Formats: sequence, C-alpha cells, structure tokens
Amino acid sequence: MPQAQPCPPLLLGRRRFLAGLGGLLLGAGLGLAPAPLTANLDPSRLRLSMQAKYGDSGVQVLDEWFALLERLAGSEVGEQLREVNDFFNRRVRWLDDIDIWGREDYWATPLETLGRGEGDCEDYTIAKYITLKQLGVPGERLRMIYVRARIGRSNMSQAHMVLGYYRHPSVEPLVLDNLAPSITPASQRTDLTPVFSFNSDGLWAGGSSQSRADPTQRLSRWRNVLGRMREQGFL
Repeated sequence: MPQAQPCPPLLLGRRRFLAGLGGLLLGAGLGLAPAPLTANLDPSRLRLSMQAKYGDSGVQVLDEWFALLERLAGSEVGEQLREVNDFFNRRVRWLDDIDIWGREDYWATPLETLGRGEGDCEDYTIAKYITLKQLGVPGERLRMIYVRARIGRSNMSQAHMVLGYYRHPSVEPLVLDNLAPSITPASQRTDLTPVFSFNSDGLWAGGSSQSRADPTQRLSRWRNVLGRMREQGFL
C-alpha cells in the first residue's frame, strides 16, 4: 500500500489551521443547501459517469466497489468497518490535492476518488462514509472528523480528517484512518485532537455531543461535493 500522509501541514499552528478551515465555512441563511443525501444510488448512471470521466479502468474499479457492497450486505458492522477501511486504504494512493486536481483543497466524490485511484484524507473519509451508509450503517453513527494530527515526537501538527463510528453518541468513536491499517478507539489515538465533526445531518464542535449547525449550510465544500454526487448517480 502506498505511504499515506496527513493533509497539508499547519506551518503556523492553530491560527493557520483555522484560517484554512475558514475556506470551508459559509454563513447560514443563504438558501443554497441541497436536500440531505440518502444512501441510495443509481448503478447505471454511476457507470455512465465513470465511463465518461475515467474509461474502462474506472468502470472496473467501480464494479469492484459494487462487488464489495454486495458481499458486505447484511454483514455485522465490525466486518463492514474493517472491509471498507481496507478497501479504500489499499486502492487509493495518497496524493495532495494540488497534484491531483491543481487546487489547494478539493473534496472529491467517491466516484472521482475511485476513478483517479488517488486522494487525500478528506477523499478517503468521504468515500468510506458514503460506502458505509450504503451498507445500511445509520448515518447518525458516522461522523467525518477534522483533527490536528501530531507528527512524530514534535509539537508540529497537520490538518487531517478521519471517519468516526459511534456505537452511541456518548461513547468514544472508533477511528477509520488512511494513516493506519487498523481501526482503533479514539482514546488510543493520542496523536489526534478533534476540532469539529460533521455528517449529513449535523455539525459538532470538538468532542461535543450537541450539533451546532446544518453542515450543508455551513460547509461549502461539503455542499459542493453533495451536488456533484447527485449529478453522478448518488441519490
């Protein structure tokens, strides 16, 4: 598996990190939020979208994803978490957005991530989130978590995103991470400090259990990726 890395470094610490996150945030009340995304999909449209953008090789890996969904349907959630985490960690090569898309920060859809076979931490996390929802894992048990990831023994930290699975909102999550082959409880990831988390229904500050906002109104890149997903065949 290619060597994975966190997202771009926080060269100026918390101030630089929060400034970077500022580009994600958009004030509420603009009337631009799409309807919440469900876990359904249109296989025919997805194949057409993949063929048009990435050709036969893209369709092949999409079919591998469909096979994963079929194989894990009805499996116990622990197996689903492990298999989905492993599927994307093995098939997607970590690369920075500027090298993939020519942009500083681009959130890819699962179809784009599979088609390119490349992605950064947000792309791994979004793909795992959507896959697990499609398998029937309740959306309220999944959150995409922005963290500060400490690098080695230094105090330097980097912006990073992981997926959390919450058996219950008050219980610590299990962490699915492209940096680690195994899934571990959050308490064992002392290198990660949560900043905020979100899913299709809510947005939470730090480790709070109380949602503070509608993510489709406050996170412009999340709203944008949802719109592209619908165009590609995610319903």
